[in-house]
Amino acid sequence: MSRIFISGSSAGLGLMAGKLLAEQGHQVVLHARNAARAEDALRALPNAEAIVVGNLETIAGAKDIAAKVNALGRFDAVIHNAAVGYREAHRLTEDGLPHVFAINTLSAYILTAQIERPKRLIYLSSGMHHQADANLDDILWKMRRWNGSSAYAEASSMTPCSPSRLRADGRMPIRMLWNPAGCLQKWAVQPRPTIWIRLIAPRHGSQPETSPRLI
Repeated sequence: MSRIFISGSSAGLGLMAGKLLAEQGHQVVLHARNAARAEDALRALPNAEAIVVGNLETIAGAKDIAAKVNALGRFDAVIHNAAVGYREAHRLTEDGLPHVFAINTLSAYILTAQIERPKRLIYLSSGMHHQADANLDDILWKMRRWNGSSAYAEASSMTPCSPSRLRADGRMPIRMLWNPAGCLQKWAVQPRPTIWIRLIAPRHGSQPETSPRLI
């Protein structure tokens, strides 16, 4: 039985992955940005081991989430799924960063750096990275007119930056999953989307019968 933490898992693909992994007998720890979403996740997956609560849009918030995850002990796998969409208006975080960049790019880097290294790392991103220019001279959108779709695409193209500091260690499998949402149509007509779940955690053992905790 593997222990798996999934960021951004109170709904959508993150929650779907949590449900599938739990059904396969793994211990799953979810993440929600606030208490209300945590309660929703708890109702959707009552057999989760715990639910980490915290907002990833600030540097301090991402570090706090990493500390809460570490307090739960080491994980076999961490799935980086948290993100906002491509129709977001321009908004700066408390750190003065565009919130799309802060959540979709920077938070995964912080979690990668600060969570105790798991046996496997999985990063979910969008196929829109094909539409992105690097724009490394203006990744914070200070010189350009804001475009939510372009900001999202650029953030997707930067996803590989998060595990880049770990690539020299060949002992750690790193999975990059581009455009997982594109699989939803295929999944809708098949019994279970288990192909990439099996890459994350091979089944062994059974799931304990404990109540989830809000962390």
